[in-house]
Amino acid sequence: MEPINRALKSIKIPSFQERYEAMRKEIVNNKQVQKFVIENDVTSSVIDRSLSKLDEFISQTATCCGAQSTACCSNMLAGFVPELYMLRGNIEIKYVRCEQKIREDEHRETATMISSMYMPKDVLKATLKDLMIDDQSRLEIAHKAADFIAQYKTTGELPSKGFYLYGKFGVGKSFVLGAVANELAALKVKSVVVFVPEFLREMKNSIQDQTLNEKIDYVKKAPVLMLDDIGAETMSAWTRDEILGTIMHYRMSEQLPTFITSNFDYAGLEHHLAQSQRGDIEVVKAARIMERIKAITIPICMEGINRRNS
Repeated sequence: MEPINRALKSIKIPSFQERYEAMRKEIVNNKQVQKFVIENDVTSSVIDRSLSKLDEFISQTATCCGAQSTACCSNMLAGFVPELYMLRGNIEIKYVRCEQKIREDEHRETATMISSMYMPKDVLKATLKDLMIDDQSRLEIAHKAADFIAQYKTTGELPSKGFYLYGKFGVGKSFVLGAVANELAALKVKSVVVFVPEFLREMKNSIQDQTLNEKIDYVKKAPVLMLDDIGAETMSAWTRDEILGTIMHYRMSEQLPTFITSNFDYAGLEHHLAQSQRGDIEVVKAARIMERIKAITIPICMEGINRRNS
């Protein structure tokens, strides 16, 4: 049997210099590296000093890997791609967000622009392009919503009046709120969307845990406030005067846009607000709140079929 030492000697192992030259050749022949070298007029000596950085660069996907989410990204840093740059005569590498991560970050940022209190998730996913235009009232709403958004884009300031959408059950009034909120969120405008009956019930409970004023302040000071289904609640003098009255007065004073949906028109809501659980009829107090609502909203009757049953 041939001695093992003699066998090992017969195996040709590339020298360090040979391995180095092979690695260098692979790096400098990389198309992205060549492009960077030409654009930045990089010399051979700079390339030699930066081979480790260049090797790191070409070992990864320098463009978005195309994964459905950054959780499935195959890059060393999930959601990031390497980028070469020059710093004090040397080639350096930094990591920037890939296209998928940018989309995901923008989606998360948009989602944070909408604060929801007791609203259904499907409403919060609504967009204006999904609004069915199958009658004149919906066409009017779509135009007014588009005008509202366009005014902000043009001036950088929100219109002082929102909409008072009223109509029968299930015609899509809440959907419009969600659609407008999403359009504003894309422009980095924060909206607070509130389902009024549940909100008023929570306000009663908030007296005990001493968070009442904090919650009222959060709602009344929202850049854009959307109150869904006002008039569906059992109204008490306290919720009418101390909660709704406080919110409406502040928003009228500060000229903050407010969107409201209801099954009642203005007159019907005023009648509803005049009723109290004790059976009293308080016309003056109801009229005072309605005066504020009229000052901050534009009434629009929304017609159509009950889409919850269709």
